[in-house]
Amino acid sequence: MKILVIEDNPEIIESLIMVFQLRWPEASVLTTNSGEKGVELARNESPNIIILDLGLPDIDGLQVLRRVREFTNIPVIILTVRGDEIYKMRGLELGADDYMVKPFSPGELLARVKTVTRRFEATGANSEGAQKPFLLGKLRVDSASNEVVIDGKPLRLSPREKDILYKLVEHRGEFVPIETLMKAAAAPGEQVAESLVTFSLKMINEELGKKLGIDEAIISEYGKGYKLVIP
Repeated sequence: MKILVIEDNPEIIESLIMVFQLRWPEASVLTTNSGEKGVELARNESPNIIILDLGLPDIDGLQVLRRVREFTNIPVIILTVRGDEIYKMRGLELGADDYMVKPFSPGELLARVKTVTRRFEATGANSEGAQKPFLLGKLRVDSASNEVVIDGKPLRLSPREKDILYKLVEHRGEFVPIETLMKAAAAPGEQVAESLVTFSLKMINEELGKKLGIDEAIISEYGKGYKLVIP
């Protein structure tokens, strides 16, 4: 386990190192108080997970997240004092896997780290039972290689969003109940809120629509669920 902590508060850095090393004694914890350095470490050190603060001294944490998502889908948990809903929604929209507000519970943080890393591993290139690549026009969805590509360019989707899209692709042409998508979006032993799945669907729909030049790639019908409708 290699953990990258991008945080400017020395006391929080110290407490995070202690929490992680108590839980995973073999863990390597990399730390920096610089957003620029954090992006560099994320690219060169290939951590298993990133814990990201938003209020950094050089560049904003959301900018760090945006740049990290240009080259990797490794899990990112935002840990910040910014509790406003707009920051949470923006962070999730840019590809964060989870969002926690300080002060935080060490036990809850560890549980969330385990959840997002298990989900990421479960959708990796060696997942058993992965379906064959789905090709439709410019869109290519490959759960085996964990890729969603349009015109040869990868889409900015979080691991959770990819899980949801894979399930829609699996049942393309059919309405998929929200309960099924909630299960698809959850890691083993995790329960995912319906509101988080509907928000993820909105992000997927916007990303696909923008890249494919269509109004809606996913439609919904009350009582039936959601359906992929790419022409």
